[in-house]
Amino acid sequence: MSNNTVSLHRVIKTSPEKLYRAFTDATAMAAWLPPYGFLCTVHEMKAETGGSYRMSFTNFSTGNSHSFGGKFLELKPNEFLKYTDKFDDPNLPGEMLTTVSLRKTIAGTEIKITQEGIPAVIPVEMCYLGWQESLEKLAKLVEPEIPDAP
Repeated sequence: MSNNTVSLHRVIKTSPEKLYRAFTDATAMAAWLPPYGFLCTVHEMKAETGGSYRMSFTNFSTGNSHSFGGKFLELKPNEFLKYTDKFDDPNLPGEMLTTVSLRKTIAGTEIKITQEGIPAVIPVEMCYLGWQESLEKLAKLVEPEIPDAP
């Protein structure tokens, strides 16, 4: 087990409700979570306390993929998520713990993410880079207000 931890903080111009939905909807997760150059397949997702998920990221250039899954430990709608991540690859051992806090502000929603226990073989800088790309994609998903067609 590693003590590698990343912490991210952003304000995204949207509601806590939309951000929370982006973390609990399988189609949304597949759209924003994988860093650039990766595709995501969500194999299962039951976003509730005690529920679980499984997904895989595929490198679009090489076709190689890695799968992982975890459990939802705590969910407070539109405010908080805590879940585990565990890679299927035995070369990436240990269980990571991710916490996501959402707070409405005058400018949008403050989001704080902490991911702990990142396997030692994964450079922390690569995790930061991946999360930064994912959060950029997340903002592009949740910030637009697109009305339904008549």
